[in-house]
Amino acid sequence: MAEFCDTHAHLDDPVFAPDLPQIIERARTAGVARIISVGTSLASSQNAIRLSEQYPNIFAVVGWHPSDASEAPDDLRPDLQKLAAHPKCVAIGEIGLDYSQLPSKQPGGNPADDVPIKLKQAALFKQQLEVAAETGLNCVIHQREAFEDAVAILKPFHGKLRAVFHCFVESPELARRILDAGHLVSFTGIVTFKNGKNVRETLKSIPLGRFMIETDCPYLAPTPYRGKRCEPAFLIETARAIAELKGCSLDELARAANTAANEFFIKLRRS
Repeated sequence: MAEFCDTHAHLDDPVFAPDLPQIIERARTAGVARIISVGTSLASSQNAIRLSEQYPNIFAVVGWHPSDASEAPDDLRPDLQKLAAHPKCVAIGEIGLDYSQLPSKQPGGNPADDVPIKLKQAALFKQQLEVAAETGLNCVIHQREAFEDAVAILKPFHGKLRAVFHCFVESPELARRILDAGHLVSFTGIVTFKNGKNVRETLKSIPLGRFMIETDCPYLAPTPYRGKRCEPAFLIETARAIAELKGCSLDELARAANTAANEFFIKLRRS
């Protein structure tokens, strides 16, 4: 049976607390052999580390999500460096920029009110990229309605780290810019959605080995589970859809996706 790695899950989400052992077992049975649990704050990142200590097949990514940048300390770096030193911490993330909820996007909103929020997100993003570069880890990028700014902030770190743009929904042209810079993209269950045609077109344009697969659970459950709580076992439905789009077998897809994950998450391949 083809075995996959769910490269982006949020296993510390409270919705998983009642049956987490069963969730992990269902993933194993479905062929999801490894799961990377991604933090969104210091507390969430600490939880991801604890889960990685509890389960041999779980690994952690630590970082602070841009949507909660206003709650972050002025200097996150010391705390993040401590978490990054853990042997099962495989990347820094989920970090980046999110402009989807800016004040100017709201009825009657004032664009001037966007400025301090953007500045705080940018400062937090840069701090975490610095930690990634210093610790030799790559980073997991969240960007929503902020592609150009995210790429601009990432650019000075070229050659010091690689990034994966997770839950990628942009055009083939933007994907090519990311790949040409030496980075990766990652796809979720959106590739199975009826309204996911644009994502499928982008996926078709990217060679095997240049993208990873994730659930982003508990969000974005693929068809036929759409609308339900997503979990790592559902990755197989996304993988089947991707294999069909790419015209390859599940085994071929698994080999390519696992190679990409092992090369990107450096400490993952050492485990």
